[in-house]
Amino acid sequence: MKVEHSHDSKKGEFFILDGDKKIASLFYIFAGETKIIIEHTVVDPSQEGKGLGKQLVNATVEFARKNGIKIMPLCPYAKRVLEGSDTYNDVLF
Repeated sequence: MKVEHSHDSKKGEFFILDGDKKIASLFYIFAGETKIIIEHTVVDPSQEGKGLGKQLVNATVEFARKNGIKIMPLCPYAKRVLEGSDTYNDVLF
């Protein structure tokens, strides 16, 4: 399953589709031009335990690194993932 991304100048979403059904989403807002705040991550209960949430967090990190953006994770899940490994220190603020 592929992670997709949509955004405008104020907010964005990374998501995974299964056919036409959205089964996982990570929502963020822009906090200026160089920061985003991860607000919420949600995975369909039937898809829990398959690593979809982590795929969304990793896609967000890749986006941040590519665009010189720092991340503030307010979402408890994203916060646990990002603060739980030194490999993400470069994108945290």
